[in-house]
Amino acid sequence: MWFANFFIAASMTMVIPFLSLYIGTLGNYTDGYVQKWSGWVFAITFLIAFIVSPIWGRFGDKHGRKIFLVLAAFGLGISVLLMGFVTNVPQLFILRMFMGFFTGFISMSQAFISTQTPKHIAGKVLGTLQTGNVTGSLLGPLFGGILADTIGYAATFQLTSVTLFIAACFVVFGAKEVKLDTPKTESTSYSSVEVLKHIISKPVLVMVMVVSMFVQVANFSIQPILSLYVDEIHGANSIAFFSGLAFSAAGLGNLFMSRNWGKLGDRIGYEKVLIVLLILSAVFFIPGALVDNIWQLVIVRFLLGMAIGGVIPIRTAYIRQVTPLNIQGEVLGYNTSVRFLGNIIGPVIGGWIAGLYTISTVFYFSSLLLLASGLALLYTVKHETKESMKRYPAHS
Repeated sequence: MWFANFFIAASMTMVIPFLSLYIGTLGNYTDGYVQKWSGWVFAITFLIAFIVSPIWGRFGDKHGRKIFLVLAAFGLGISVLLMGFVTNVPQLFILRMFMGFFTGFISMSQAFISTQTPKHIAGKVLGTLQTGNVTGSLLGPLFGGILADTIGYAATFQLTSVTLFIAACFVVFGAKEVKLDTPKTESTSYSSVEVLKHIISKPVLVMVMVVSMFVQVANFSIQPILSLYVDEIHGANSIAFFSGLAFSAAGLGNLFMSRNWGKLGDRIGYEKVLIVLLILSAVFFIPGALVDNIWQLVIVRFLLGMAIGGVIPIRTAYIRQVTPLNIQGEVLGYNTSVRFLGNIIGPVIGGWIAGLYTISTVFYFSSLLLLASGLALLYTVKHETKESMKRYPAHS
């Protein structure tokens, strides 16, 4: 699954940097038209994914997660392949919408690995899986840019689809799903209402899912305008290279630490580590507003990546720990939905704040949001612990 995640992440990030440039080649459009459609074409994938993620999660719980992973990889491959043949923007928009139905590959792969892994090492294993995603995300934009400059945008889409089909083959021939027996203490089936009741009945679980959204809002509020910030502090000289360097620095920090955060969560508790990561992320976001050269920004982004990169495997491992086996996919699907909602909200808020004030202000906003998330989770964990002690004093 590591290789499948690597190829999926690389493929999904190869085309994102030049998506708006590709739109500009499809007709004689004004700058305003290209900017407007770039936002819609980018957002529609996450909007559809937000809607369908719980449905796919429930499908995986009932029929197995491997079959979805195969469908998703082939669905993504077909979508990206056809994007290389579009002749107008609405066609690209429709294909990006279709792509949204299959965007949950990485989230489902986490659910797949989570259910196939003993609980006491889930954090470490999920952290290892996360390195495949991060490595692909690091290399994808680099290769995508080289290919686009060499063979053109359309051909890059067509070639990128090949890596998605390779990922599908890795799942078909390399992943084995073992049907796990449901513990006798757990029901064999749950309705969607029962799944929602399970989530609502656990305040810490609800807060972890809310935090998932806020982390995405904080992260995506700065990502779309990071290249503009690089231009401010560094100038237009080699802007594409240095913007990519700033993006990749966070991924490199993630790559170094995600597995270690998972191992620490296995030992001392996922809630504790998640609180620490949120507060560290808030601390590392602030210096981004104060840098005055590109190398300072790269260092700050690297430190931020070390902290914020551990959030994904830790929250997945926590959900795995507190959720019955038969509904883990659906619960993770709801978590994926709120993450995608954050992907949609973040760029809107970031652009709005930058327009009203400055790009530096967005860093302060993201820092406050992450700090508030960490403190809210800390309060929820402490409150739930006290309530548990009142309900079960002898056990406590």
